[in-house]
Amino acid sequence: MIFNRTAFIERIDKKSDWDVIIIGGGATGLGTAVDAASRGYSTLLLEQSDFAKGTSSRSTKLVHGGVRYLAQGDIALVYEALHERGLLLKNAAHLVKDQDFIIPCYSWFSKYKYLIGLKFYDLLAGKSGFKKSSFLSVDKVLQAIPGLKRDGLIGGISYSDGQFDDARLALNLAQTTAEYGGVTLNYMKVTGLNKEGGQVNGVSFTDLESGKLYSLKAKVVVNATGVFVDEILKMDLPSGKQIVRPSQGAHVVLDKSFLQGNSALMIPKTSDGRVLFAVPWHGKVLVGTTDTPLDEHSLEPKPLDEEIDFILSTAGKYLTKVPSRSDVLATFAGLRPLAAPGKDTNSTKEISRSHKLLTSKSGLITITGGKWTTYRRMAMDVVDKAIELGKLPAASCITENVKIHGYTPGIDESPLGIYGADAQGIRRLMVEEPELNASVYPGYDYLKAEVVWMVRNEMARSIEDVLSRRMRLLFLDAKGALLLAPEVASMMADELEKDAKWVESQIEEFKNLVKQYLLS
Repeated sequence: MIFNRTAFIERIDKKSDWDVIIIGGGATGLGTAVDAASRGYSTLLLEQSDFAKGTSSRSTKLVHGGVRYLAQGDIALVYEALHERGLLLKNAAHLVKDQDFIIPCYSWFSKYKYLIGLKFYDLLAGKSGFKKSSFLSVDKVLQAIPGLKRDGLIGGISYSDGQFDDARLALNLAQTTAEYGGVTLNYMKVTGLNKEGGQVNGVSFTDLESGKLYSLKAKVVVNATGVFVDEILKMDLPSGKQIVRPSQGAHVVLDKSFLQGNSALMIPKTSDGRVLFAVPWHGKVLVGTTDTPLDEHSLEPKPLDEEIDFILSTAGKYLTKVPSRSDVLATFAGLRPLAAPGKDTNSTKEISRSHKLLTSKSGLITITGGKWTTYRRMAMDVVDKAIELGKLPAASCITENVKIHGYTPGIDESPLGIYGADAQGIRRLMVEEPELNASVYPGYDYLKAEVVWMVRNEMARSIEDVLSRRMRLLFLDAKGALLLAPEVASMMADELEKDAKWVESQIEEFKNLVKQYLLS
């Protein structure tokens, strides 16, 4: 498999007609690329930044059916998500694991309410490889979560859901597309939709690195740009109505001492009506999330002060070690592309979390809404719609049984485990180039070989690509990421044949970015 930006650009230089062109390199776009390529269609995906730069790298890192949606009575959505959760555990076993969650109970009513609800959750899940729910005594709860307050606790409900690394799965989906002959390109900005007889028949785009302009044809063009779908729709129909209402979810990252143990904490109802999670992730604790309706969106959303304060104060009600702003190692926000309702509303509870598939009169297919867990189903619906419209010859979806790139039978807890089967390639690189068998920075486990691997085999083009979405350090320890930045920039410059000026600008840009992830 070739997964190399230069090689992919050579492909698009030679090939002007495609079956499917997908705009957007997040979960839905990448899932659609895997689906289309695996059915045998010539497939091209274009992403304006890096893969999963937006919402798809900023989730709560859960593969779940959605206990919240069960409480709201959306059984169909929960059933679909639980089915997809099981498929992810099967097909991306190197990234998705069975994570224990505990709901602390402070009344007998809540005990039976949550236990009954989660037994129904188990029933909907069927035999999907996840453990069943059960009631735990006070001692068992505190044994599982030593950092939980004992006051008023009468026990807890233990249940099971999935956990994963979102940006890493996104990258692996891009690599899976390549295994089936597809092309996925980052830093390609779509600037227009091409039409013939009023029908979309291709796209115009710019290579943001070289400045080169392209215009390619396609039988199908898919708009899978998340919170940016309206921008693409405006290219098609400038007078069209907005179809997405973004909602911001903020997270904070704390030292693992705040939670301890291996179980995650789930608070089913906070004062803003959302679920609050405190989840062990890559040796830290991820706490979130909020639900703040927004009227605007960006590639780099910033958590609001009130969101941070809400998360910390809510967590402090349950944890013996009460977190403060000075304890926050990193903070980040993600924008959920919720399908907007027909009326004006500030309540995201009135905005659909299920996905919506739209076909414009021009033939442009737009997919919006949804969540990471159901990305495969969303992708299948997109390609099936293209077939239904007569744009593609019929071919069956096979992704229920497609193993995602990097697949190994289970989670490897070693430092290179997140790479799955690719870990062998990194180890081989350290043998071939022994100088790479060293830490990028003293005190950190990240190896120089990983940086080189990311440039050569994972299409990393900037230090942000490396430290944010491939190593994940920016999301885990923003100050730590800043320490690694100069060495990463220097190594990347050698690989990409960049000069000292590039290194300097990369470090400066990254310093400014890190401010977004640190509390002032």
